[in-house]
Amino acid sequence: MEMNREQLEQVMPHRDPMLLIDKSITTPDGVESYYTVPADPYYTRGHFPGNPIVPGVILCEIMAQGSVLLFHERLHDHLALYAGMDKVRFKKTVRPGDKITVRSTINKCRGQFISVNATAYVADEICAQGQLSFMLTQK
Repeated sequence: MEMNREQLEQVMPHRDPMLLIDKSITTPDGVESYYTVPADPYYTRGHFPGNPIVPGVILCEIMAQGSVLLFHERLHDHLALYAGMDKVRFKKTVRPGDKITVRSTINKCRGQFISVNATAYVADEICAQGQLSFMLTQK
């Protein structure tokens, strides 16, 4: 299944400027999501002037948004909130204009808690990875 930005807005609560996924595709292994970093995003204007770099916390948010699509059918009446991040590592600098691909798989599901493995790539090089945990709460 493929979801464009408009379809993502029907499932996710995020809106501009915080919707950080352009497209998502369900694969046999999990979910693959895509985001192109704009030329001048708000989050790089002060990080760092003259040398814009996407902050690590934004990379984690991009990975999280792509990952919740693994269980999107549960998001109609629930909200997925961060419950934790483990073993998060940043491997490559991400800059405006870069095209990010996030590959996510479910690690564990236990009731309302879901753990996923997420890896973000730019040009087939890992830029960030980690285990992200979510707690589903009623809307």
